[in-house]
Amino acid sequence: MTRDHSRGGWAVVIPVKAATRGKSRLDVPDVNRVALARAIALDTISAVAACDVVARIVVVTDDPTLAIHAGDIPQLRFVDEGDAGGLNQAIERGVKTIPDGMLRAALLADLPALQSPDLERTLNSAASIARGVVADVDGTGSTLVTMQAGSDWKTAFGEGSFAKHLALRHVPLDVPEDSSLRRDVDTAEHLALAQRLGVGPRTASVLAQRAVQGENSR
Repeated sequence: MTRDHSRGGWAVVIPVKAATRGKSRLDVPDVNRVALARAIALDTISAVAACDVVARIVVVTDDPTLAIHAGDIPQLRFVDEGDAGGLNQAIERGVKTIPDGMLRAALLADLPALQSPDLERTLNSAASIARGVVADVDGTGSTLVTMQAGSDWKTAFGEGSFAKHLALRHVPLDVPEDSSLRRDVDTAEHLALAQRLGVGPRTASVLAQRAVQGENSR
């Protein structure tokens, strides 16, 4: 399947921290945090790759091993984060690799329960909006920003990012509160909520190892 068009379609930039540094607040008993952080990122990327309206995926990372772990996911382009100096700068580095004429989006890599149809519906509705934003389930952060071709790229990911994106004239996209696109994971409590929606296979596998270890310790 080839969907990597030089013009037209959606290009999605996904920033991913090295698993050794990512998800520092995600403390799940008997689960390897590095393996879990990597699994969450890969499940997010895989869901994006399965979305029919996405023509290009740009992964910006400082993890030299991520491309190896993502070898079974098609249509990925990797950009070295280098000295980008922050999340928004890393995303901008990825955006600069996108050809003119493509719709552009940035998605955070902490959505292990992401369902491709949820993303597709949102991107379809965002195609007619100059700048869009999706709030996380708490309503304070942002999980996705979208921009039409030709719009100046501006993002403000970080603490309180939803309000900051509104100040940058991003329009809130109509996404249900229970959508998988809003279920980001930073803590064990967030992960438990994501599990109710159904996490991706890599995340589920890491969590299943905890269950096996628990049985073996009895």
